[in-house]
Amino acid sequence: MQLPAALWRVIAGTTLVVLSFSLLNPVMAVRLEHMGASATAIGFFAMLPYFSVALMVPFAPRVFKAVGVGHAYRIGLAMELVACVGYLLTESYALWCALALTAGVGSAAAWNATEALIAHNVPATHRGRLTGLYQTALGGAMALAPLLPGLLGLEPHGANVVAAMCLVAGLLLSVGGDITHLQATREDAPHMSLWSAWRAHPVLAWAALTGGVFEVGLTSVTTAYGSETGLNLAQATSIAGALGMGSFLLQYPAGWLADHMRTTKLFAGAGVILLLSAIGFAASPHWPQLMWVSATCWGAVGGALYTLSMIRVAHDFSNSSAVAGTAAMIACYTLGGSVGPLVSGVVLDHWGLPGQAVWLGGLAASLLLALPRMRAAQISHAQDGSRG
Repeated sequence: MQLPAALWRVIAGTTLVVLSFSLLNPVMAVRLEHMGASATAIGFFAMLPYFSVALMVPFAPRVFKAVGVGHAYRIGLAMELVACVGYLLTESYALWCALALTAGVGSAAAWNATEALIAHNVPATHRGRLTGLYQTALGGAMALAPLLPGLLGLEPHGANVVAAMCLVAGLLLSVGGDITHLQATREDAPHMSLWSAWRAHPVLAWAALTGGVFEVGLTSVTTAYGSETGLNLAQATSIAGALGMGSFLLQYPAGWLADHMRTTKLFAGAGVILLLSAIGFAASPHWPQLMWVSATCWGAVGGALYTLSMIRVAHDFSNSSAVAGTAAMIACYTLGGSVGPLVSGVVLDHWGLPGQAVWLGGLAASLLLALPRMRAAQISHAQDGSRG
């Protein structure tokens, strides 16, 4: 399968961005916990980048049209680098929150650009596998990053420096005029707003939101909870590493399966596993190993929900706007990533692990209840395609 070399460099650069982000987030959570911040305050801080992305993604199509996808990608990486360096220069919680918002704006540009370029440029016969391969690379970065403090003996500030170096490398990969020539939508495609994309596939959007909560919305709060139970930095961040390892292991198989069977069946299996993992986390005080087991399931299945959503977008929006379709899914995924730590922090502060199990289990059950509508929408899309 031949793809533009520039696209491969974008994929590599975005993988480095995820490595940086996944290293920095749990370390910042531990720093905040050591400073005496509550789980709610930690959850609020962890929410901000995703909240910022969710706010900015709706403007992505206009930004891409105004400055070009390649230029928007570079600007996004530069903004993330500024925020990462800023964490080294201050320990003010308020300034950290402002920097987190800045990083989120940069992520909105870089993330949406990468996903739209993949959806637009990969042939239909290989969309599942290439999307799964890309998500596997991101999952590998998510798995490796939280383990680096233990593997390299890094203190929080040293981990921050490593995160900044990853962003510098990603920015250097984006240098080159060929990246600015990449396209993310057909020139003759009709305009589609995010609202139209959401209305066309509401359950797909809900699946993306659920994936965001489980894959990235629980990392910081769960790491802080592990630290609260007496785990050291390496042990606490290894919970986030287990979450990333789960994401790494399942994404390519999920993409391969999506090329060979109905995605609604895969969504159903995902909902069941997430429901069971929420129950398992509630039992972790009696069997501590269940913290790592549940985290692995959250990363694997939460990531698969996002991968499957993007694969469906590439198919269902192929004749309209991959930018609008991917932006809609990213907005929902990041909304889940922002809601996840905030709600989980509040729930853990007030209702402990039983409350956390109820909230996460209810979210998994809601996906299962929505699947009949998703199945009907896919049948309707297939019928429309056959008439076309």
